[in-house]
Amino acid sequence: MQFLYPLLFLAPLAVSTPIVRRQLATSDTQNDLVNGSPCKALTIIFARGTVEAGNVGARVGPPLFVAVANLIGEASLAVQGVDYSADIFGFLVGGSTSGSTKMKTLHSQGAQLVHNAASQFTAAETAKINSVVVFGDPKNGTAVGTVPASKTLVICHKGDNICEHGIIVSDPHLNYSNDAPTAASFIVQQANLA
Repeated sequence: MQFLYPLLFLAPLAVSTPIVRRQLATSDTQNDLVNGSPCKALTIIFARGTVEAGNVGARVGPPLFVAVANLIGEASLAVQGVDYSADIFGFLVGGSTSGSTKMKTLHSQGAQLVHNAASQFTAAETAKINSVVVFGDPKNGTAVGTVPASKTLVICHKGDNICEHGIIVSDPHLNYSNDAPTAASFIVQQANLA
């Protein structure tokens, strides 16, 4: 199975529908892989940002999942959040070690986990990655492991201190949900699902 890290690894096949289940849009926890859902055309592995609730958060994850589902159809999408303590200490030390390890078996500290996990991938694992999307990247300007730049989309807003390698969270860091359609289009195109 291929994964999406967005954080996002993907696999092909598409169906189009503008309607998504309410839970996909509103829940801060997604466990399609843990719950044993059947394989889907696309699986998103998502690491929430610092201090976000659940395992996918509420700010960026759900809007991204809805945008992707609107492009390929909800029946083609599985979402799995990464369970890790998305606390401030983890951010300050460069991302939770346990979360990075779990991502190997992807906003803010979630972005750090994507970088950390990608640096642990073998060449064979990296070859299976269709795309990586990172929002509000504290490691902005640093390659995501050995994932080719052509398969990587880093979204950083002007004035986002986190993307400038700072520690101050301000308004530009809190509205990455506005970029969900752009990220979804990139993901779907990279997976040849468009």
